[in-house]
This record gives sequence, C-alpha cells and structure tokens, in this order.
Amino acid sequence: MQLTVATIGRAHGLRGEVALDLRTDVPDERFALGAVLRTVPSAAGPLTVARTRDQNGRLLVTFAEVPDRTTAESLRGVELVVEAEASDEEDAWYPHELVGLRAERTDGEVVGEVVGLEHLPAQDALVVREPDGTRTLVPFVRAIVPVVDVPGGRVVLDAPRGLLASDPVEDEDGDAAPDDGAGGRRARGGPDEPREG
Repeated sequence: MQLTVATIGRAHGLRGEVALDLRTDVPDERFALGAVLRTVPSAAGPLTVARTRDQNGRLLVTFAEVPDRTTAESLRGVELVVEAEASDEEDAWYPHELVGLRAERTDGEVVGEVVGLEHLPAQDALVVREPDGTRTLVPFVRAIVPVVDVPGGRVVLDAPRGLLASDPVEDEDGDAAPDDGAGGRRARGGPDEPREG
C-alpha cells in the first residue's frame, strides 16, 4: 500500500530546490541522501534525493532529476510516496488503514464510512461519508473516536449529537428541532491528543 510521506510545495531559489509539506514522523529516514521516492502522479518521478537542508523548521530538498526552478515549479502538488505495511504502533494508523472502515456509534448504529484523513492545525480529522453522501469531518481524538478496529473493519464514534449532518438539530431545551437550513450544525471538539496518521 502506498503511503504519502510529503507533498512538494513551492520552488526555492533557482537550482531546483523545493519545500516539502511533510506527512512523516521520520523525515531523516524518508529523505536520506540517495533515497528514491515514487510520485503521484507517477509520470513526475521517481525522484532521487540529492540534498536536504532545514530552513527555519521547513525541509528543503533538491532532487537529482530537478535541475532548475522551472522544473521544480512543475512539481508543485506532487505527492511523494513509499510502500508501507500496517502500522505496528499502538494508537497510530496510516491513512490507508483507516479508509474504508465502517463508522458506527457506540450503540452499533452505522453512520457512514471513513473515506479519508485531513491533517488540520489542531488535530487530524476523519473524513466520514454519511449515507446521504455528505462528507463530515470528525476530530480524530480519543474522546470522540474511542475505538479503531482495523481488523474488524470499523471505527466507533462517541460523537456529540449535532456533529454529524444526519443528526437532528436540538433547540435550546435539548428537544429535536427541524433543521432550518441556516447552518445550525458545526463541528465540535476540543484539542485533545491527536491520533498520528
């Protein structure tokens, strides 16, 4: 299974150097001198790491196949991928392990399917496609997603009512009220410990 470890960002300078938007906890391993990375789309690569450097906390990389700024700019948005098996860390999952899992409430009610993972500033969020096709972001924190059962093909959501689009909107007394379409729903959840992707 392919795992995205970075996305190529802006060109830096005139000699083909690019900034990377990292998606890995081990950049020193993934971008070691001579490492060969496949790309999505595949026509953009493979790319061989020729040089790396840190600039104010941002990783800048020069690839052997990228001689100038024009070529570097043409790679913006290209994903760098590696082959990965299932994660062996407890409480950490690769995005490809989560996609396709059934999303259900603690009472077993199926509320959708995980179709992706978004890396947000406060924490990661599961992208859940609900039965009507609506895509909802669910904070990927232990308080809201207490169970991730990859072998069982499911995640359990202990989400507050109103987080999912299919939830009835409640009035101030806690009674279900019809949704007036005025945007009364919003994602809720505090900055709890994020699950690593």
